[in-house]
Amino acid sequence: MANIKDVAERAGVSVATVSRVLNGHSPVAETRERVLAAVRELGYRPNNVARALRTARTGTLGLIIGDLTNPFFTELADAVEDEARSLGYSLVIGNAGERPDQQDDYIRTLLDRQIDGLLVSSAGTGSTMLGEVVASGTPLVLLDRIVPGVDAPCVRADGREALTDLAAHLAALGRRRPAIIVAPAGTPTGDERLRLFRTALAAHGIALPDACVGATPDLQHTGGRAVMRAFLDLPEPPDAVLATDNLMALGAMDELRARGLRIPEDMALVVYDEVPWFRHADPPLTVIAQPTRELGRAAVHTLLARIEGREAASVLLPALLVARSSCGEPAGGRVPVPRPADAV
Repeated sequence: MANIKDVAERAGVSVATVSRVLNGHSPVAETRERVLAAVRELGYRPNNVARALRTARTGTLGLIIGDLTNPFFTELADAVEDEARSLGYSLVIGNAGERPDQQDDYIRTLLDRQIDGLLVSSAGTGSTMLGEVVASGTPLVLLDRIVPGVDAPCVRADGREALTDLAAHLAALGRRRPAIIVAPAGTPTGDERLRLFRTALAAHGIALPDACVGATPDLQHTGGRAVMRAFLDLPEPPDAVLATDNLMALGAMDELRARGLRIPEDMALVVYDEVPWFRHADPPLTVIAQPTRELGRAAVHTLLARIEGREAASVLLPALLVARSSCGEPAGGRVPVPRPADAV
């Protein structure tokens, strides 16, 4: 089925121009005729994005979340709803289930509900529908995950300092064969975390070879377990693993326990996510905690600024390393942190 991008390419114009034509705001007659001819030739049926252009407010915001079965996203959605409600807005939530096609279905549905603005924690690397939302004029803010090519502010956590601290933490504990479990290659968030971790380790003379970088086929515990299995089958397995998502960490833990291996005696484990029960695990897990509720609140305020026509820039909030016991830390989780120049 043809979409608005196909029409734009056939007519030789931008998606924004097609959107204007479909809503009666064609710049010139010749352009309008080209666009309408392309619509007829392709059998394109204007979707809900075009109908979402409006001036009236409904007091309703939309939120599309990556995966509501993931505790991080569950808390994030709860924070968004709390803040929206406190400001007099209702919230309609769609669960993308980490599927771009399902995400697109929810975008169409939410725009049909005449929402005032949309928050999206994008599945995968995004989709053409996000570009169409921007072109339609519907206020859009990205949440937690950047999407290359989409002109919208993004509210997310900045892991640079926390990953720098983690590298120093592992070096101080003598863990010099780290590995990382990341999202599929090409996912902006996963690629960024890998790059930052590798750079931080290098400052301590610690390498992160490709064999110790495991990309999951999904963001589920099954993927985390498969990657940990591959790590443990290496001729020289790692002595520390960073799982960049809490569900992947659960899979990694399952594989360790299935082999009779202990945390941290046989393997250190760090999770890039904080889940309330992590502190009650045996041993309590060292984590990189994202400011989840603060992200949700900031996202709502950023979206409202866009709805009201005010300046709305991207927001970065710092993540924090929380040391517990899963890397072999002494009581209290604190260890001397070496300077990079001294850690060789």
